[in-house]
Amino acid sequence: MTVSRRAAVCVAAAGAMMALAGCANQPGQTSGASSPASATSTATSASPSGEPTGTTAASALNATVSCQYVAGGQRAKPVDPPPATDVPATGTLTVTLDMTAGPVAITMDRAKAPCTVNSFEALVKQGFYDGTSCHRLVDQGIYILQCGDPTGIGSGGPGYRFADELTGSEQYTAGVVAMANAGPDTNGSQFFIVWADSPLPPDYTIFGTIDDDSLQVITTIASRGVSQDASPNPIAEAKITRASFG
Repeated sequence: MTVSRRAAVCVAAAGAMMALAGCANQPGQTSGASSPASATSTATSASPSGEPTGTTAASALNATVSCQYVAGGQRAKPVDPPPATDVPATGTLTVTLDMTAGPVAITMDRAKAPCTVNSFEALVKQGFYDGTSCHRLVDQGIYILQCGDPTGIGSGGPGYRFADELTGSEQYTAGVVAMANAGPDTNGSQFFIVWADSPLPPDYTIFGTIDDDSLQVITTIASRGVSQDASPNPIAEAKITRASFG
C-alpha cells in the first residue's frame, strides 16, 4: 500500500480508500516513509535546505532525549516551537479535548514518541488547538477523524516540522491517535483519531490512545456521515473548544 503525499498535511490510502487530510490541489509523488528496525526516539536534524532529515536520536529508554523542530509548513497560528533539549522520554501525559460532541481523553506515551508528545504538549500549553474544528472525516476503507489545523481546511500547522518516530510495526486500530503528515519527517500539528480498525501502512507516528468513552464520542460524530463538499468534512460538528491536561 502506498501513501499519497500532497502539499498540505495528508494521509491517503490506495484503491478504494480516500485521502484523509485537507490537501492541496496538486498531488505529489507516492512513497512510504522509511522506519527504523527497532523502537527508538527519532529527532530531526536540519539539512542544508532547512528541511528535516530524520536522524535517530537517543533510545526512548533514556529518561530524556533531544529533539529538533525546524521551520516549515504553513503557520496557521502564532506559536513558539517546543523545547528541544531534556525532553521527557518516560511516563504518560493525558490531554482532554473538550469537543462539542463530548470530551475526548488522549493518553500519550512519552517512551514511544517523546518528540511528538513534547510538541503536542507545547501546543496545548499555548492554546493552539482551542477553538479549532476537525476538518476531515473518512468512513470508507479507512476510518479516521483528522484535526489540528486552526484554518479548518487542512493546510495549516504550527510553522515547524519534526521527524517521524516509527517502529515499522504500527497498527492503526480503533482508538489509536497518530500524526498526519505530508511525507517522511513532516509532522506538525495535525493528527488523526482512528475510530475503526484501518489498514494504513506504518508511516504515521502513533503517540496516544483514547478510551472507550472517548471512542464513543468520535463514533457518534462519524455516524452522522461525511459532507458532499469537495473535501470530506464531517456533517456533525467536530469542534475542539478547549484542550487541557488531565
